[in-house]
Amino acid sequence: MVVGSYLERLPLSVVRHGLCDTAEIWTFWAQESPPSWSFEPPVLTRRSFRPDDPAGRPFSSADMLGHIATFGPPDVLCVWGLGIDAAILQACAGSIRVYNSIDAPALRVPDDVSRHFDIVLTGAEWQSEEVERRHPGMLTAVMPIGPEFASPETFFPLGLAKTYDVIYVAAAQAYKKHEVLFDALAQMPRSMRALCVCGYGELGDVLSARVHELGISVKFVGPPGVGFPELNRLMNRARIGVVCGVDDGAPAILTEYMLAGLPVLVNSRLTCGLQFITPATGRTADEDRFAAVLQEMMTDLNRFRPRETVLRNWSWPHSSKRFSALIEEARRCKADRPK
Repeated sequence: MVVGSYLERLPLSVVRHGLCDTAEIWTFWAQESPPSWSFEPPVLTRRSFRPDDPAGRPFSSADMLGHIATFGPPDVLCVWGLGIDAAILQACAGSIRVYNSIDAPALRVPDDVSRHFDIVLTGAEWQSEEVERRHPGMLTAVMPIGPEFASPETFFPLGLAKTYDVIYVAAAQAYKKHEVLFDALAQMPRSMRALCVCGYGELGDVLSARVHELGISVKFVGPPGVGFPELNRLMNRARIGVVCGVDDGAPAILTEYMLAGLPVLVNSRLTCGLQFITPATGRTADEDRFAAVLQEMMTDLNRFRPRETVLRNWSWPHSSKRFSALIEEARRCKADRPK
């Protein structure tokens, strides 16, 4: 089954699609002992490598280089976020090397590293334009891996009673802009109830204090967060999901809300991911209109068809097919380059 977070869903889906026979997730660790995994799909292998400098960005690792030298590079190497250094990318010169920043900046690695990629996945057209400006001719596709590789098997309606009007699943960190939701709730009837699920972050006490100050009804779950079955259950207890941030990549929660049957209200200034908000899936609103649009949505929830829309457009069978075609295009381009 294609289940889990976006880190698991992409490799599981391309194996299921037939692009690859096996998949591995590689991570770095700097503790005295390797990390333990709370979620372990049976067809994925996980490997952890020591970075040369835990504070260095992008990461270098003689440990990873040794593994590649011994066992060979992968056919497809996907690199996320803060990335790996040029030496590792050069050791995988025969691989199709894919990058996605999973954040607001289109590239979070320097040009002397990013020039080694064969494909850059982006979260919006403006990011693709930025990549192509920095690396003319580079193959790009608007395919943010979180919301694109959505898993109907992980998030789905349960038919539960709706005890919350709004849910916000987001880290307890400043860039998630919880204050947009809190200020909106302060303008609405005090009967409105919200649920905030925070997987991690350092602002839990600050957010709780702000809720108490405003006198609004908000329940917090986490940090730490909850497992996927419990998260799906919590989303099923709410009527609308929200995304309040601006300087954010295309959050996976966009389509996760939708698969659970929730329409989504999104900050109209969200940097990446607005393409997932359609008349069938939700609304966007400026921060000063958040309360008004939230009330409008509450009065006409039956007009939205979020799950059906995701199943037609962005669930993993669609995205794995697009991704596989992109890999084949990159292979053709690589074969045509002068040796």
